Amino acid sequence: MLVGRTLLFVPGDRPERIGKAVATTADAVAVDLEDAVAPDAKARAREAVPGAVAATPPRAGLFLRVNALDTPHFADDMATVAALLPRLAGVLLPKVEDARAVQRLDELLTGLEAAAGRPVGATAVLPIVETARGVLAAPAVAAAGPRVATLLFGTLDLASDLGVTPTVDGRELLHARSQVVLATAAAGLPGPLDGPHAALDDADGLVRASVLARELGFTGKVVLHPRQLAPVQEAFSPTAAELARAREVVAAAREAGSGAFRLADGTFVDAPVLRRATALLGVQE
Repeated sequence: MLVGRTLLFVPGDRPERIGKAVATTADAVAVDLEDAVAPDAKARAREAVPGAVAATPPRAGLFLRVNALDTPHFADDMATVAALLPRLAGVLLPKVEDARAVQRLDELLTGLEAAAGRPVGATAVLPIVETARGVLAAPAVAAAGPRVATLLFGTLDLASDLGVTPTVDGRELLHARSQVVLATAAAGLPGPLDGPHAALDDADGLVRASVLARELGFTGKVVLHPRQLAPVQEAFSPTAAELARAREVVAAAREAGSGAFRLADGTFVDAPVLRRATALLGVQE
């Protein structure tokens, strides 16, 4: 998968942190020009980010979060995208509420890639769904074009938009989260990425929120600090019991040859169960 289980955010106006973030075990790193950077620091961040990235060893999974397309910062952010293009896996686009926003970014990236001699389509887009309108448009956004790698669920902004307080158990956003999972599946994409757990000292809550997100169909999570990486990576990995069961299913399928069959404990297994077991083993092994 392009992103993986953990997407570590690092503020663009703290260039000294970019190298540290790149050196972590994060599956992917997102340099942030949006919410983590105050309006009066955005120009400074745009100037500092290319040099800070150039000073780090190349690594897979480097993303840039730009400001929303309808903000006065977006055009200048795209100049930073152009400067980083050879190193970028993709661009995170916030506040996406319709497919047109993704298609507009697609057009701009196509022009930048052509000018840089990079294969057209090589730069992915991760739309961030973080408003009520965005959730309702999620199926169209997920299917907006081949650049879309998956969707990112913006927990904090959506909670603000809805006037609710986000909790670890997430009942207040359950419907919206399920809508985004369904949208990515319908578009043939990997499951979406969950938003961050903002309480950095709440390790138990982080693990519980991650496990619940995985149970819903999310495949990873935004993290805000390197100490959140290991718990999130473990929570989004198959458990030993799940892997053992998957191996049992695959072994029984080989023995049965074809069609539906039963396991030793009497559990009925058919094609969907076998596909899920094979997928779990494929991720892990």
